[in-house]
Amino acid sequence: MNLLSKIKILKLASYACVSLYVGSKGDNTECRHIRKGRNISLACTGAASGSADTDKKEKGPKGGTAVKVRHILCEKHGKCMEAMEKLKAGVRFSEVATQYSEDKARQGGDLGWMTRGSMVGPFQDAAFALPVSSMDKPVYTDPPVKTKFGYHIIMVEGKK
Repeated sequence: MNLLSKIKILKLASYACVSLYVGSKGDNTECRHIRKGRNISLACTGAASGSADTDKKEKGPKGGTAVKVRHILCEKHGKCMEAMEKLKAGVRFSEVATQYSEDKARQGGDLGWMTRGSMVGPFQDAAFALPVSSMDKPVYTDPPVKTKFGYHIIMVEGKK
């Protein structure tokens, strides 16, 4: 009997489902099927999950599960590059966001805490790849990240 025939789905959500694998020796393993776009990955914990090396590879994406993020969103690339020049000149990220951002996060560009799966692909990839930085010394995406909403300059203030 293969692994897939031993999995019983316990809970289904829009981005992940938790399953319980009962091995031949009665050992229990919790498995998470993580859907990211069209790709599905399997992360298991417990006695039947395999060696320690396998566990490290299968536990899921690196970089935590949530980020406290700010951004500047511009529909036009030229306007986004103007905002980038202001940042490079030393203007505070929140001030540039208030002046240039074209979305609801105009109050300093603060989007708050966002979890994996709640952001569009390129934005999420960039947000989790960035190091944590502060408003005094921001580390932001350069060049801007292109999504279906426009061009984003992203900075991360926290990870968990």
